[in-house]
Amino acid sequence: MTRITPVRTNSLNGGIQKIYKFDNGYGASVIKNAYSYGWGDDLWELAVIKFKDAFDWEIVYDTEITDDVVVYLTEDEVQEILKRIREIEKR
Repeated sequence: MTRITPVRTNSLNGGIQKIYKFDNGYGASVIKNAYSYGWGDDLWELAVIKFKDAFDWEIVYDTEITDDVVVYLTEDEVQEILKRIREIEKR
């Protein structure tokens, strides 16, 4: 399976944040830190994001993926959701 790689990786609250960006203007913020759901089980939390420009983005809650953040995800589950986000039609 070809892995989707982040465009940026940051330290965040003692953990990690990975930012993904796709040609449709959507992406994901995927986090694992002491404040995220799943931290104690080494699992990820994912938010669907929409880019305003090259660097500025906001979490969106109105996609067919979810109307909230998606929690308690394995790395493989993150990759499956990223593939779905990449396929969202541009608005």
